[in-house]
Amino acid sequence: MSAMSKLAADGPPQESSPGDARLATQRRRDENLARIGRVIVVMSGKGGVGKSTVATGLAVALARLGRRTGLLDIDFHGPSVPVLLGLAGGLPAFDGEALRPLEPAPNLRVMSLGLLLSGADDAVIWRGPMKIGVINQLLGDVAWGDLDFLVLDCPPGTGDEPLSVAQAVPTAEVVLVATPQEVAMADVRKAATFCRTLRLHVLGLVETMAALVCPGCGKTVALFRRAAGAAPEGVPLLGEIPFDPLLQEACDEGRLAAFLAEGGPTARRFMELAAMLGAERPEATETGQQSEGSNE
Repeated sequence: MSAMSKLAADGPPQESSPGDARLATQRRRDENLARIGRVIVVMSGKGGVGKSTVATGLAVALARLGRRTGLLDIDFHGPSVPVLLGLAGGLPAFDGEALRPLEPAPNLRVMSLGLLLSGADDAVIWRGPMKIGVINQLLGDVAWGDLDFLVLDCPPGTGDEPLSVAQAVPTAEVVLVATPQEVAMADVRKAATFCRTLRLHVLGLVETMAALVCPGCGKTVALFRRAAGAAPEGVPLLGEIPFDPLLQEACDEGRLAAFLAEGGPTARRFMELAAMLGAERPEATETGQQSEGSNE
C-alpha cells in the first residue's frame, strides 16, 4: 500500500534478508530510544473522547515550556495529528539515513503515518504484524535526535499498537483520556487494566468535554451525567479539558499550536498539564510499576 511503499522506498537501504532488516530496525529503534528522556503514551479505551487533541496539545505545551519534544502519531486508521497542526500535505524528507520529522514549532518534532499517505482519504488496511513493523520503523528509521519527551498518540483500545509500544518501551508512562460518562469510563477502566497487566507506569487521567463554557455568558454547563466512582481505581485526575468551541475551531483549522500560544483559559489547562508532567516524574499509581525516579 502507498504509505508502506513510501516508507520502504525512502527509508534506509534494505539488509540482506527480511530478518536482518527487522533486527537492524529494532537496533536503530533502541538507539533512538536511548536518546529520549521520557516516553509518554496517550491512550483511551474509546474513540471520540479527545485523545489526539490531548496528545497533540500536551506535546505542543511541553515544547512551549522549552522541552525538546517529539510527537509520534501511531493511530494508523485515523491519524489526526497532521490535521490538528496544519501539516496535511507535508512530506517528511529523507536525509540519506532516516526520515526527518517535521518541525512546525520550536522544540517540536512531529511524525505521523498520515504524512506518508498518498491522499487524505486513503484507508490503512493492515493486520497486526504490519502495524508492529511500521511502529518499529517510525521509532527507529526517523531522525528523532535528542529529546526530553516523546509523546505517542495511540489509537483507541488495547490492540496491537499500544501493546507493541509497551513491549518496545517498557519504561513508557501512560496518560489516559476519557469523557466522564459511564460508556467511556467503562472502556478506560479496561485500558487501566491493560496497563496494570503490562506493568506500565500510569500517570493519571485527563477528563475531557465534561462541561461547556458558554462563550457568551461565561456560565459552565455540564454535558454529561457523571457516573459515581466511574474512573479507574487508583488513577489520579491530572486535569480537565472542557468542551471549548474555540478549541474545536482551532483543531479543525490546524491551529492548535496557535491556540495554545494565545493563552486563553483552555490553553492554560494544557500548559498546566504539561508543567505538571514535565516536572519530576510523579509516583506510580496502583496500575503501574513503582517509580524509580526520573528518566531524564
